[in-house]
Amino acid sequence: MLQYEETKAYLKRLGIADIEPPTLAYLCKLHQAHVENMTWQTIDIVSGNPVPIDLRSSIQLMINGRSGYCFHLNGAFGELLRTLGYKVSWHRAGVQPLGQEPRINSFHLGLSVTLLNEQQEEEIWIADVGLGDMPYGPLPIRAGSYAQGPFQYQVTASVIDPNGWRMVHDPMGSSAGVDYERESLQRVDEFIPKHEIYSQSPESPWIHLFLVRNRHAEGSNELKGCIWKKREGDRIEKTEILTKSMWLEVLGDVFHEKLVNYSSLERDALWKRVWHLHEQWKREQTAAD
Repeated sequence: MLQYEETKAYLKRLGIADIEPPTLAYLCKLHQAHVENMTWQTIDIVSGNPVPIDLRSSIQLMINGRSGYCFHLNGAFGELLRTLGYKVSWHRAGVQPLGQEPRINSFHLGLSVTLLNEQQEEEIWIADVGLGDMPYGPLPIRAGSYAQGPFQYQVTASVIDPNGWRMVHDPMGSSAGVDYERESLQRVDEFIPKHEIYSQSPESPWIHLFLVRNRHAEGSNELKGCIWKKREGDRIEKTEILTKSMWLEVLGDVFHEKLVNYSSLERDALWKRVWHLHEQWKREQTAAD
């Protein structure tokens, strides 16, 4: 649970002034503000400075002007929601990359919230703020198709866990979907070895991939290396960023990521690494053509 001062600081970071009763409407406001302001990112992994995923570390990231990826984002958001009076559960989950099979492998930390509906019956909502370009607001765990801006999501039963659920991503999204195990977890400890693989293993998909994503009501943004992809409705615009100053400007203005705990020298080093990876990627693209 967060202290009162921490709760207010977290809400301030989200641009929310007041603490309200734990309703669905307030949950939607919190969720939307989170995916707009708390970027999904691999910055610290690429820079060689991964942040632990214990809840205190994750909460401090959010309060102090930074962000993280699923373990940090859903870990911290879950604690904020608990502090605000919501009934929260974490879940083992797995993101299905495009062209691969569904999985629940604990490489994703899922988050759900249980609320009472108008008939005073319990309903479970997916409140996953750790997926980058995935939902702008919560989704009910009820089979159906749900439009959020230009994105169209589906909720179905999971083929991995018969009692679990699956969220199918938009056809233009970055992944095919994510499967959640029904069993709830009260701690994030079991995800620590997965974080160590993601942040330290040579086999990690993130060590050599600078990737930053966020959502907003009408679309999404992605910065992959030096390519900024902006989606507005069904229109996608790509811009190659060629200078450090513009790169830092986009990070700060579009993704609210001002690298506040990076020194000037560390920012220079990060930019040089990202530019090197970008040039390597361009050479590979040219060779493939």
